[in-house]
Amino acid sequence: RREEMAKSTQLIDNEVFRAYATYTAIVLLKMMLMSLITAYFRITRKAFVNPEDTASFGKGESAKKFLRTDPDVERVRRGHLNDLENIVPFVGIGLLYALSGPELSTALLHFRIFTGARILHTFAYLIPLPQPGRGLSWAVGYSVTFSMAYKVLKTAWLL
Repeated sequence: RREEMAKSTQLIDNEVFRAYATYTAIVLLKMMLMSLITAYFRITRKAFVNPEDTASFGKGESAKKFLRTDPDVERVRRGHLNDLENIVPFVGIGLLYALSGPELSTALLHFRIFTGARILHTFAYLIPLPQPGRGLSWAVGYSVTFSMAYKVLKTAWLL
């Protein structure tokens, strides 16, 4: 066991950790992209929440009409919030999973399925695709994170 732990501390040489880092970077960049998409929708729909954001569209009462909610902006925001609720746990649990000594092929399967599910979920949210596409893509990603958490607990607590 100690030999495995010693190998895990040399993270750059650990293929599972490199896979984790790669797929984590992909989903984090995708999540960051949601901020840009939200900004795009706010600007194109002229729907802002802060008075200072309306300055380029007018002053005083004429600018107040741009302080509003828009269904398209809110849809993107909900997709972004869903990313936060699912990608952040993946990052933490995935790190513990990568350090728990899984087989590379099994780890890659977990990381790739999660990443694909989150990308599909984003498309399902933004297009929007009919249900159950969005729900299934969420469930698949959630299940992957749960599977990794189970493996971590099984390894750490010898369940």
